[in-house]
Amino acid sequence: MSIVSIKKKSGKPKYRQIIASIENAITDGTLQKGDQLPSLNNIKNTHNVSRDTIFTAFNELKNRGIITSVAGKGFYVVSEDITVTQKIFLLFDELNSFKEDLYNSFLKNLGEHIQVDIFFHHFNDVMFSKLIHDNSGDYSHYVIMPSTLKNTNQVIKMLPHDKVYILDQTHKELAQYPAIYQNFKSDMFNGLMKALNHLQKYQTLVLLNHRKKQPIEMIRGFKLFCKQQDFKNEIIHTLEDRTPKIGEVYVIPDDRNLIRIIKKIKETRLVLSKDIGIISYNDTLLKEIVEGGITTISTDFNKMGERLAQMILHKEQLRIENINNLILRKSL
Repeated sequence: MSIVSIKKKSGKPKYRQIIASIENAITDGTLQKGDQLPSLNNIKNTHNVSRDTIFTAFNELKNRGIITSVAGKGFYVVSEDITVTQKIFLLFDELNSFKEDLYNSFLKNLGEHIQVDIFFHHFNDVMFSKLIHDNSGDYSHYVIMPSTLKNTNQVIKMLPHDKVYILDQTHKELAQYPAIYQNFKSDMFNGLMKALNHLQKYQTLVLLNHRKKQPIEMIRGFKLFCKQQDFKNEIIHTLEDRTPKIGEVYVIPDDRNLIRIIKKIKETRLVLSKDIGIISYNDTLLKEIVEGGITTISTDFNKMGERLAQMILHKEQLRIENINNLILRKSL
């Protein structure tokens, strides 16, 4: 008995009948993981359908992660879970506590029967290119966090344009893609403006900026604030050999250096919020507790994950700036 069954007078499109046939064959055990599907020519000649129709059916099954193609050999079953309706490729730069919040919110709001595979490029251009190249054509949607990497548009363009979503950071050359992103320049500027009354008791504002990991727009927002408010400032790239001094406020974008500056403040016997201040970037539950509470400039990562899920579910082609706010705590 043929695995594929097509009825000419059915109201269902032929490619849908091919998909249903393969799903039924998997369900009843006729096809199992590792089994090869009938060839395109076999289906074409047996049922008098075009190769394009067969490719449409196979590509949908491939995007759902049910089958895969092997060059020169054909198509094979790789998953027996036919309940998966969509399979999403999610590429982060790195995993930390607030991105875990984003990820969990994204999964929660997608609902059932959607599979999400998460990958990390760790700010490495070669890894970024390899992950996208190796997974091109295997997913229904691609969610990509380009971070500070350059020329990512040249890599991303190999993917189907209508299946790509940009997350968190975006660049001018990626303006043609839907995105949910942070506006780092205005977020930094507005956050510091909201903290102005608390900053005025200090003399120097110090931004720690890791050139590879933090966006340049963060520096521009910082400089704009300091220029408008005539605030003495420094931009440093490491805390190594740095001794905190009375009257300084440190703006720390990453959590590892947040711990380092707190340790240095304790070693110099300075009193946080009296002698010296800290503003962190990206809020976490831990920052509510450490040292009585750390002030943060933060986007809402739960909202970002929720809105991203809605965009994919409703096929929205939008560019949305995610909300950001200052959360004032005792560290100022």
